[in-house]
Amino acid sequence: QVQLVQSGGGLVQAGGSLRLSCAASGGTFSSYRMGWFRQAPGKEREFVATISASGGTQFSAASLKGPFTTSRDNAKNTGSLQMNSLKPEDTAVYYCATGRSSYGSSLSADYDTWGQGIQVTVTS
Repeated sequence: QVQLVQSGGGLVQAGGSLRLSCAASGGTFSSYRMGWFRQAPGKEREFVATISASGGTQFSAASLKGPFTTSRDNAKNTGSLQMNSLKPEDTAVYYCATGRSSYGSSLSADYDTWGQGIQVTVTS
């Protein structure tokens, strides 16, 4: 059973950058897809980015392409989400997740293990 622990959130000014990390323990991290989602107050959880088990394929939500990219280091059992050009509307709790497939996915139902969530607040 994989367990995920997130780090790297916080407060940043608009236009700034943050890098979120997700450390996995247990299971076979290199066999699992990884995804990032976020949930703003009063809104549904939405897809941010995903990366395949090998790290060879990754894609982000259409509205976030460019500013947000994801990567992983299977040797270190870690994944990350680099967020650039942040806007106040990016304020949310961000979650990393893994799923038992090698292909990336934008669907939250395709993930069975979730990190604890971490707050990102972007001020104007």
